[in-house]
Amino acid sequence: MIDISESVMQALLAFIIAVPLLGAAAALLPAPPGLRGRSPEQAVLRHGVTVTGAVLAAAVVLAAGFDHDQPSRMQANTDISWIPALGVRIHLGVDGISLPLLLLTALLTFLCALYTYFKPPAGPSPKAFVALLLVLETGTLATFAVLDLLLFFLAFETVLIPMYFLIARWGGEERRTAAWKFILFTLLGSVVMLLGFLLIGLKADTFDMVALATDNGRGLSTSTQVIAVLAIGVGLAVKTPMWPLHSWLPAAHTAAPTVGSVLLAGVMLKMGTYGFVRIVLPVAPDGMRTFAPYLAAFAAVGIVYGSLACLALARNGASGDLKRLIAYSSVGHMGFVLLGIATMTPTGVNGALFANIAHGLITGLLFFLVGAVKDRYGTADLDTLAGATGAALYGRAPRLGALLAFAAVASLGLPGLAGFWGEMLALFGAFDPADGLNRPAFLTFMVIGGFGTLLTAAYLLIVVRRVCMGVPAPTGPDTRAVPDVQGYELAAWTPLVALTVLAGLWPAVLLGLTDPAVQKLLSGGSS
Repeated sequence: MIDISESVMQALLAFIIAVPLLGAAAALLPAPPGLRGRSPEQAVLRHGVTVTGAVLAAAVVLAAGFDHDQPSRMQANTDISWIPALGVRIHLGVDGISLPLLLLTALLTFLCALYTYFKPPAGPSPKAFVALLLVLETGTLATFAVLDLLLFFLAFETVLIPMYFLIARWGGEERRTAAWKFILFTLLGSVVMLLGFLLIGLKADTFDMVALATDNGRGLSTSTQVIAVLAIGVGLAVKTPMWPLHSWLPAAHTAAPTVGSVLLAGVMLKMGTYGFVRIVLPVAPDGMRTFAPYLAAFAAVGIVYGSLACLALARNGASGDLKRLIAYSSVGHMGFVLLGIATMTPTGVNGALFANIAHGLITGLLFFLVGAVKDRYGTADLDTLAGATGAALYGRAPRLGALLAFAAVASLGLPGLAGFWGEMLALFGAFDPADGLNRPAFLTFMVIGGFGTLLTAAYLLIVVRRVCMGVPAPTGPDTRAVPDVQGYELAAWTPLVALTVLAGLWPAVLLGLTDPAVQKLLSGGSS
């Protein structure tokens, strides 16, 4: 930790949120002649790298100045009245729960901008692409930093429009249908969520999330909490996504450009689960206790459903799309996150937060890799990739094959890598849920989740065998040389590999941040 004053920390947090938005506006302006380089398109792509790099640097400095001895305390705290008539305030802050998500968002957005600079998206104006990418970053970072319910809702909604256009204008086949499905599902969920926020704010006479968490539901009747949790939970569950509200996700991932899929899986899905931890658990604990068994049941079904869908796509002759398969795998992985949250225990919630970060790193890497495979072979169809002139990555592009195998074994939860700890802690939390919850039911969910880990290993190993193994076809008129990992790809992917290993070997780095903050949230701020 470095010694940074609170005022500097406040300025850093405001910089992190505001600069991408200002950068988005600047991206739409003509580039000065001296900065154009070979073309205006190159200039705007370089602008995206510069802005996201500055945000990442500021996030790293913020993390370095964060008081790691008090991760449960809100730091870089800014609280300014914004709309006095409604009691809405610009309240910002970070603690041990939100800081890792801020860093993950800044890192993944920078890596996406870097990747885009060397491999520009095929489609309309790069200016619009970079501007949308930066608006998306602003909304996501704000979601993890704001501490007012209505401000949280605005930030939560800000990401929808840029992601819609990224899919609809730069996506692949059936991109418009996928984009409409994405926007309709998430908007409908958000409308219901807003009603829950208004109910809580009007009944408690405040929209301040810190004050509401400290009150720990004491100012809200049980019936109010139940209604609020139902409304808010639906909106958050759509974004997570929870089975059976997940059907927009596979279509969105399949159609989205590579960086769109990386940010959708790596960052946007975390906004839903973060809302459960930051808002639902501490603000309406009685309502959450009512719905926790149902949430856990949906989570357990989602774990198995996602794995079975992946197995169906991975089998020979299914013509399964590799991007769609990874999307369904996210349904299963986020099921573990929801199961951990539903236990309402420090162990389970810490596991959920750890699994959030691990999923962002690993699945972000997987979508980068699948995008690279699709660029090289012109398809993500598993049957084609496994055919006689298919991928055979170990023989044709060994470094790419090795990275894909690494990401697959990390995703299946191999001990020593990041994917292991979150899922294990979520299952441990289900073994001994919070007081008042039905332990036999949660033991059943734990067993189902454990079975899901076996199914996850099965489909990921099938994918590795079909895409990476096999004998390369002889070079001829129907085959061409396949380039291995390029320098810019290595630069974009290496941080994700390194952090996946670091989090797996040294989980205390992340758990040391989240655990005190989780303990405080669950106890209503008394710790």
